[in-house]
Amino acid sequence: MDTKLYNIRHTLSHLLAAAVLEIYPEAKPTLGPPVDNGFYYDFDFGNGEKPTPKELGRIEQKMREFLKTWEAVSAEEVSKDDALSFFEKNPYKTELINEIAEKKTPITFYHSGPTGVTAENALFTDLCEGGHVDAPKNELRNVGFKLDRIAGAYWRGDEKNTMLTRIYGLAFETKEQLAEYEHSIEEAKKRDHRKLGKDLDLFTFSDLVGPGLPLWTPQGTILRHELDTFVWELRQKHDYSRVTIPHITKKDLYQTSGHWDKFSDELFKVMTREGKEYALKPMNCPHHTQIFARRPHSYKEMPQRYAETTMVYRDEQSGELGGLTRVLSITQDDSHVFCRRSQIKDEFYRIWDIVDTLYSTFDFKLRVRLSFHDPEQMEKYLGDEAIWKEAEEALTEIAQERNADYFEGVGEAAMYGPKLDFVAKDSLGREHQVATIQLDFNLPERFDLTCINEAGEKERIVMVHAAIMGSIERFTAVLIEHLEGNFPLWLAPTQIRILPIAKNHNEYAQKAFDAFKAAGVRVELDGTSESFGKKVRRAKTDKIPYFICIGDKEIEAETLKLENRKGEAIEKPFTEAITFVTEQIKNRT
Repeated sequence: MDTKLYNIRHTLSHLLAAAVLEIYPEAKPTLGPPVDNGFYYDFDFGNGEKPTPKELGRIEQKMREFLKTWEAVSAEEVSKDDALSFFEKNPYKTELINEIAEKKTPITFYHSGPTGVTAENALFTDLCEGGHVDAPKNELRNVGFKLDRIAGAYWRGDEKNTMLTRIYGLAFETKEQLAEYEHSIEEAKKRDHRKLGKDLDLFTFSDLVGPGLPLWTPQGTILRHELDTFVWELRQKHDYSRVTIPHITKKDLYQTSGHWDKFSDELFKVMTREGKEYALKPMNCPHHTQIFARRPHSYKEMPQRYAETTMVYRDEQSGELGGLTRVLSITQDDSHVFCRRSQIKDEFYRIWDIVDTLYSTFDFKLRVRLSFHDPEQMEKYLGDEAIWKEAEEALTEIAQERNADYFEGVGEAAMYGPKLDFVAKDSLGREHQVATIQLDFNLPERFDLTCINEAGEKERIVMVHAAIMGSIERFTAVLIEHLEGNFPLWLAPTQIRILPIAKNHNEYAQKAFDAFKAAGVRVELDGTSESFGKKVRRAKTDKIPYFICIGDKEIEAETLKLENRKGEAIEKPFTEAITFVTEQIKNRT
């Protein structure tokens, strides 16, 4: 967010804290930063009265009353002793003050109140690093803000600490922007993949199976299969080979790769009857290295391209799980290219072409994050600084030559190498991280992967990791919301539904059903005794791409009339209608 919006939201968080303390004087304010859509503030209400969602209106009204008196904001640098004295009854502020003093950085208070506000006449004072509007009363007059919701949050995000009460607020530069945002939130609720997934019968969850473990219905499985088939067809054009690996491995594999040391807490571990320790695979790359390493490879055989769609498993905390976006069983459309350094750029371009084709098919707009390592925290990564520098320079060059819309994300790299992470903007303007291409110099080193070069010597190779959808679960969630469940004809689990108007139309309807089915179309015949109007409404609710109404007119003319979700209709002779549909499916139009 830009500086102006940051300052607006930060000032409003202080206003929220002041209003809460007015109504709940025993509350202890902790931290209150700006966030992407507004601000929040965390409070410890102890054993006293806590606000409920019904009280948000009362708190917001108090904020608006206070705003009339907040004419100015001023900063004051204070000593550690004075700061501790001011917040002597607040252990959270005390902890922060001690940390700031230890870093030998200035301790600053921000005072809000009348013009020329000082510590003596301030209406509210908070420990803060700054970033506020100068004159709240005037500058926030036309700002659009409202309190949104209440949630629980651990102090500093650590579940071992006290559970606090977090009050969220929305804030935008104008009331019109706030209204637009609220409208988009309502749209997002209608498009929520959890709701639509249930309405369209795509997936379900079972308490007996466990949270984070989606069960895909016949309809949902068709969706997964079609998406995976599309990606595989795109990969086939670039000479990828399918491979298959087991779902478990000895711990030794991940000790060699480095994953055991880095991610041991996130692994599902299995102990055999003989006391040997195994793990459910959290990623596929170490397994794939062993397929490459099964025999020597000549430079003439390079690159080797392996692809596999398979599940991996990660022990996420239950509180982090949600719908299809955060699960324990993750289906990756995974690939690993083993190549020479001179082949890196070409392999990246091939994968990038696949990514562009898939996402443009669904009209996503893409930009790229160059996910680099944090040089201040090298302990999080494998390899040395020189290897990382070489890899990151290679990715920057590729992005520049591709004329990509890219930005850098320091600290976002995988533990073994930097990444090109693709960020897709959906139809509501929201951004989602989707596909990824990763450059890895470290695993080939750890597994001693080489090819025999032109001089007959062993040459260290590199790995390129790529997931086009990222994970099928998350991509499906994003796609459902992007399309509002209106899948294109080729992807829809049910592509055609035939609706006979009356009993005497059933024979012709059955003929049409049989013809579409013989042509490979996923077709349904609604032969229920319900009213025709109900059949039509159900076809629309189920978001069927085309439904065909069969009546006297169609039988007499030997035609089929296809109506789409927009209410547009096209009538064609019987055989031509079948061809029309199958061509659309074949061409993925």
